[in-house]
Amino acid sequence: MKMTEITNNGPDLLHNFLLFEYDEVKPSRNSDGIVSMKGIIQKAGAPNANNRVYPRPILEREDNKFQELIGERRALGELDHPDSPIVQLENVSHLVTGTSWEGDDLIGEIEVLDTPKGQILGKLVERKIKLGISSRGLGSTSRTNEGHDVVEDDFNLVTYDMVSNPSTSNAYMHLKESRDYKIIMAQNRILNLNGILDEILGL
Repeated sequence: MKMTEITNNGPDLLHNFLLFEYDEVKPSRNSDGIVSMKGIIQKAGAPNANNRVYPRPILEREDNKFQELIGERRALGELDHPDSPIVQLENVSHLVTGTSWEGDDLIGEIEVLDTPKGQILGKLVERKIKLGISSRGLGSTSRTNEGHDVVEDDFNLVTYDMVSNPSTSNAYMHLKESRDYKIIMAQNRILNLNGILDEILGL
């Protein structure tokens, strides 16, 4: 896949929409859950509805990092397309409890929580409403000769949200210039630097 030019000047909030074809719905095993579902939450190497491609190595790296949140039951997601790279607890509807690869499909296990937004989601699932799932992350893209926007190595996964329809390709570009966005990116750089220093010093 031959690259040409980079299409933006820095990380943007990227969403990747898929219809959530969950193949099992069962009662949650936890007291704070309603039901659990399992289905494809991400696809590697194929253009999505926004003509964007997520390379498999980048998704594998981010999924490996996501396992820490899963293990600590902090892999929370929201209902509908949030306009922030931060998960808002008041809007949380579900928890990702596990992921695994089947070919280039990333399979996710999702627990619908007994929160106000989770109760809405649970009712939609109960009525067999067709839902979508959307990964949320910060990153930049490059345009290929074939016209696809390939996600770059600076991509950082935030979470997976339950949605009704796909986002437009440039709906969140303004966040790059927002004050909150700049603060978040500066904080991320500080955290990354601290991690590197800890490794060097053996802490």
